[in-house]
Amino acid sequence: MLRYVAGDRNDFAQGLFTPLPQRYDRLAEILSMGQNGRWRTAVVDRVAPAAPARVLDVASGTAGVAIELADRTSSRVIGVDLTESMLSQGRNNVARRGLSERIQLVVGQAERLPFADGAFDALMFTYLLRYVADPAATLRELARVVKPGGIVASLDFFVPPHTFWRGMWWLYTRLVLPAGGLLTGGRDWFRVGRFLGPNISDYYRSHPLPSIVDAWRGAGFEEVGVRIMSLGGGLVMWGTRGND
Repeated sequence: MLRYVAGDRNDFAQGLFTPLPQRYDRLAEILSMGQNGRWRTAVVDRVAPAAPARVLDVASGTAGVAIELADRTSSRVIGVDLTESMLSQGRNNVARRGLSERIQLVVGQAERLPFADGAFDALMFTYLLRYVADPAATLRELARVVKPGGIVASLDFFVPPHTFWRGMWWLYTRLVLPAGGLLTGGRDWFRVGRFLGPNISDYYRSHPLPSIVDAWRGAGFEEVGVRIMSLGGGLVMWGTRGND
């Protein structure tokens, strides 16, 4: 089973995702049983009504969330991700949608963002905190670059709270997901499939949802909200950057 080695979470994430970009969007939908798109839309629903002028999309990957926000608003978006190959596919996706003038994708780390304090009106991040060594510190860094009053929204997997659905989820993530990844995407997706279930379980065992909410508040976010989706398979969170 794939496990982190202390200190190598960024390198691990790069190694895990570098081979995936060409089929990432299609297989993410297949292996999430069509839920990934719903979850991304729920994140954008939290940001779009504010019509922010300048938005940072962290762990942008192939730019799916950035594109959806740009389709629905006049926002300019900067997407940041560790993995150049994911961003390269993202640039292709952006160009096909005619959004290259409004979406810029750059390599960077969530833990050390290369932007000034309060540089953005809003921020989004997806599937991020399980891949950083210190989630609370990363949340503080995300908060740093958002203006007071700016909205922040996130998406990640979750573990279903109901016993029956949690059992079904365990079977799916330990058996179906690796097998489905192998059949549809080959060895690289099998590797991801084997990693995800234990990683998600381990993360929420160490970081129960109430502690994550507390970490958001400790980072300076107010009015923190939570939406558990798809019987507990997905978690959308949001908050407003407070005044220091």
